[in-house]
Amino acid sequence: MKEHEPMEAERHPKAPVPKTRTPGPYPLPPRERRTGLVLIYTGNGKGKTTAALGLLLRAVGRGMQAAMYQFVKTTDVERGEHVGARRLGVEVVSMGAGFTWLSESIEEDRRLARECWARCAEALHSGKYDLVVFDELTYALAYGWLDHDEVFSVLEARPKGTHVVITGRKATEELVEFGDLVSEVQEVKHPYRTRGLGAQPGIEL
Repeated sequence: MKEHEPMEAERHPKAPVPKTRTPGPYPLPPRERRTGLVLIYTGNGKGKTTAALGLLLRAVGRGMQAAMYQFVKTTDVERGEHVGARRLGVEVVSMGAGFTWLSESIEEDRRLARECWARCAEALHSGKYDLVVFDELTYALAYGWLDHDEVFSVLEARPKGTHVVITGRKATEELVEFGDLVSEVQEVKHPYRTRGLGAQPGIEL
C-alpha cells in the first residue's frame, strides 16, 4: 500500500455506527387496557386475506399472540402463509373444502363451516390470543351456514382487548354494521383478466 493512501476508517471518518432498532415507540399495554376491535376486509378485489396477514405479522412483531382460521380454503393445499406462519410459530389453519362455486356438496360445506366456527369460538374465548383472523367467514354468513346472532354473541363475549379480523367477499349489511373498521377492496385491474395469468407463488399461493 502506498504511504499516502488512507486506511478504510480514514476514508469515511464520519460514517454512522449502526444502531439496534427497538420495538417501539409504543409499549404494549396489558390486554385489559386495550380496545379490542372487529376489523372487516371485504369487496371483490384481491388483497383481503393479504391485509389480514399483514395485521397478523404486525401483531406478532409486537409480541402478541395471533392465529388465523380459514373457512373456505381447502385443507389439502399448503400455501405460502402456512409455511411462513409455521416459521413464526403462528397457527394458520385451513378447514374448508375449496371455493363454493366448485363445490359438489353444499351440506358438506355447511358442516365444515360449523366445525371451523366451533374451533374459532374455542380459540377466541381461550384467552390465548390477542388477535384472531377469521378468513372468509363472510361466506358462511352470506350463505346462511352460520347465524348472525350466534356469531355476534360469540364475538361480543370475547376477552377484553382481543382483536378480530374478518375477511371475504359478500359481507352482509349486518356484519358491516357490527364491525368497528370496514374496508372494501375493489378490483381495478387484475392480470387474470388482462393477461390470463393464474395464481402466482408468493402472491396468491
